Amino acid sequence: MPSDNSKIKDIFKTVVFSEVEVKLIDKLFQKLTLSKGDILIRPNDNVDSQFYILKGCLRAFHLNLQGKEYTVQFGIKDWWISDYIAFFTGEKATMTVEALEDSVLYRIKRKDKELLYRQIPKIDRFFRIKLERAFAAFQKRILADLSQPAKERYKSFITTYPEISKRVKNYHIASYLGITTESLSRIRKEMLTN
Repeated sequence: MPSDNSKIKDIFKTVVFSEVEVKLIDKLFQKLTLSKGDILIRPNDNVDSQFYILKGCLRAFHLNLQGKEYTVQFGIKDWWISDYIAFFTGEKATMTVEALEDSVLYRIKRKDKELLYRQIPKIDRFFRIKLERAFAAFQKRILADLSQPAKERYKSFITTYPEISKRVKNYHIASYLGITTESLSRIRKEMLTN
């Protein structure tokens, strides 16, 4: 077996692979190390990879024409991140993905992922389940953004993602919630006094 099959255990947790499968998977995942502030994806990049986060914290955000940031996703250990519109459609990236902390990632290219789907069907199932859960989470977020007041969205965020809320800056959380930093400060003060 390859010496670094720990990455396979990190990424796929309880999925059991044969020695041949381990060798193939090991060959196709590339380890990346980012320093805090490094940019992984920039707008207009071609995005052919998806990234598993082994360590650290990243965020994917969109910058509109007026220069306002909209955080679409945070990513921490055991999460996946990319510009998914670009990754799945082949369009140019519209988001920036940056490291908020020193981070270690595993990269898988789209063509290599497709090869794994064909060669090892249990990986196809693994990613399908991940994608279904991610889609459901994004849909919940859209519904919350449309129907809940900012204070409720913030409460939900800190309850759902307590580790992230302690690791990122206030303006990142505000841009994720679609509110100003001042509004977030006011909400936090109200919650402390109640």
